[in-house]
Amino acid sequence: MKSPRLCLACGNAFVPLLHVPRQRYCSSEACQRARRRDWQNHRLRIDRDYRDNQARAQARWRAGHADYWREYRAAHPAYRERNSSMQRMRNARRSFKPIAKMDVIELPRPLGSGFYVLRHADDAGAAKMDVWTVHIAVLSAPTAPPI
Repeated sequence: MKSPRLCLACGNAFVPLLHVPRQRYCSSEACQRARRRDWQNHRLRIDRDYRDNQARAQARWRAGHADYWREYRAAHPAYRERNSSMQRMRNARRSFKPIAKMDVIELPRPLGSGFYVLRHADDAGAAKMDVWTVHIAVLSAPTAPPI
């Protein structure tokens, strides 16, 4: 009979199966899930093909289930409220301007004619889906004051 080992997931002692000589996890469902999760994380770190395959599979799933998160949030108001609450806390900790997309910049010169993304400027706003695309046509350029 083999000597007992400690499970890497739960820490409990277990006797390894005879046909699995290097068994490191006990047979409980939670520990087997932890074993599979550890294997997958290890494989993602070391195997580029596995990582690429997983990324493609996830992209296919997202394409086939585009409304998943919208429907999930609608069906789970507590989840949505928790996320909103956490975002408000993160916003409150910020010591600078409201959250915006990465392509929002301060311009050193006046805007020229063109298409722009417009959103409501409020202190806690995060520019996401509630934006408008607008066309700004400059009718006259600012003039320098007379000297």
